[in-house]
Amino acid sequence: MLRIVSRRRARRMLLVPATAVSLWVAHPAWGQDATQWLARVSEAARTQNYVGTIVYQHNGRVETSRLAHIADNGQEFERMTSLDGPAREVVRSDTEVRCYYPDAKVLRIEPRTFRNVFPSLTPEQQSVLAQFYDFQKGEQARVAGYEAQAYVFVPKDGLRYGHKFWADTKTGLLLKARVIGDNGDVVEQFGFMDVTIGGPVDRALVQPTWPVTPPDWKVREGAGETTSHPTGFTVTRLPPGFVKIMEGYRTLRGKPEPVAHLVFSDGLVAVSVFVEPAATAPAHAGFGQQGGVNIYSVRLDDNLVTALGEVPAVTVRQIANAVARR
Repeated sequence: MLRIVSRRRARRMLLVPATAVSLWVAHPAWGQDATQWLARVSEAARTQNYVGTIVYQHNGRVETSRLAHIADNGQEFERMTSLDGPAREVVRSDTEVRCYYPDAKVLRIEPRTFRNVFPSLTPEQQSVLAQFYDFQKGEQARVAGYEAQAYVFVPKDGLRYGHKFWADTKTGLLLKARVIGDNGDVVEQFGFMDVTIGGPVDRALVQPTWPVTPPDWKVREGAGETTSHPTGFTVTRLPPGFVKIMEGYRTLRGKPEPVAHLVFSDGLVAVSVFVEPAATAPAHAGFGQQGGVNIYSVRLDDNLVTALGEVPAVTVRQIANAVARR
């Protein structure tokens, strides 16, 4: 099974449901409100300077990271450093992602060719959201010392999780987010424990700790995804609301050849599908889970298909079982 559950965590921050009260029919104008809110959150994530400590909780585990983000003349620079567990540092620019693993003395470099689905949404994706989620205004609260307004995306079917976001009332920056399952349990949660928004940020905070790679480190460069590149595979029965947003090949650690990669989104979350030769894949198939990400693998002729995403297990299974050759 592919072990590639990406931590698109820091800037995308996930969410929680509330009660599944369908308000869309009664208040159709809320679709426009949701679009405006998403646009504001997306703009804040790109254009605000912020430095803070993020806590990620899932399956009884707690992980803490330090995040710094600078927006400068239309360009973004950020660094996320783990504060507990294995040492790790991720430095991102508009064009490149560098992952430093000092314990293993490894640096991984990949082009930043596929940005997070949320909060960078196209108008088409935003319109899809309106069809499959109810958008509700929640309570006001204080998060990391800031006044925040909560908003909830309540799914209209069992194929997606509920999501709840708390955003700073002044800037629109996401401060806290949850993902909630069908029975109301919190699948995972992110939140700033402390944060400073706006003002100048020291450039050193977004620079790598190792500006020059130590000579005894290994440098591994990935090819990233190649957009608009046919793979020869398709998904014949996508869950309602999911559309393909990317297709190409990705170079993965430990794989001798690039792996076919397709990404599908309902506008709020994404599901990745990987297809690799069975000869280079682990022998087992079936379900797995990492944090809020469900994973399902199944054999397709001489290939192993793996679907993974922050959606219910039934959704990744439906997508993986519908993969076919064109």
